[in-house]
Amino acid sequence: MARHIVCLTFDFDAMSVWIARGMTSPTPISRGEFGVIGAERLVALFKKYGIPTTWFIPGHTLETYPDACQNVVDAGHEIAHHGWTHEPPNTMSREKEEEGLVRGNEAIRRLTGRVARGYRSPSWDLSPHTIELLLKHGFQYDSSMMGHDYLPYRARQGDVIELEKPAVLGRTTRLVEMPISWSLDDYPHFEFVRTPNFVLPGLTNANDVLENWFDDFLYMQQHYEWGVITYTCHPFVIGRGHRMMMLERLIQKLSEHGAEFQCMETVVQEWERRMPQAAE
Repeated sequence: MARHIVCLTFDFDAMSVWIARGMTSPTPISRGEFGVIGAERLVALFKKYGIPTTWFIPGHTLETYPDACQNVVDAGHEIAHHGWTHEPPNTMSREKEEEGLVRGNEAIRRLTGRVARGYRSPSWDLSPHTIELLLKHGFQYDSSMMGHDYLPYRARQGDVIELEKPAVLGRTTRLVEMPISWSLDDYPHFEFVRTPNFVLPGLTNANDVLENWFDDFLYMQQHYEWGVITYTCHPFVIGRGHRMMMLERLIQKLSEHGAEFQCMETVVQEWERRMPQAAE
């Protein structure tokens, strides 16, 4: 039977994303604080439609806004790992990266009663050590890479990539990759960011984004018997009024076309049953 699954996922960065960029004056911090308002609106929206979602939350957010995070847990949503701070792992030493995994997992365990099953890298940039560390600490899946758009796959470890030579692909691991895409992320579409080094224009018309996001689902439905599409949003971005209205219209259109909404952990478990072959 055909199944077309939607994972609505939320990176609850709050102010941590601005702090990691050195933007700690009151206005960027207040942009992050709006994430608490957005999170409250999102939880209410998903209660209205009975939709389970996955929230990737940095440890900094877990400890700064415990009540907002508890509200997400109490509503039945999955909590996954998003680093301790919002620093990309590829900028860290192996020791510092592992320290963040352990510290973040302890905060998640205190909140939910168990450690995270899934991980998403801040800025979607893994280090040469990330896969090894995720396996060491018992993660079942990662959601930071872009090797497919509708099908999970197993992450590799130990690729050798050099400019002047063919790539040497590493071994396949048991870690399941739940792929993502910048095109299905709200941040580059909507956020205006100006720094001394770059400008991200953002501020795209929400209806244009809705059309693109829905068409990506339709393509999956037309070409795959079974598939999963992942949308990535941030409460301080998607939580603005007109974007919340866009998200609700997206939910309605997807539902009308037979989409099944699942949290990532549930999809990973199903995919493991469908594809039970051992990792190489």
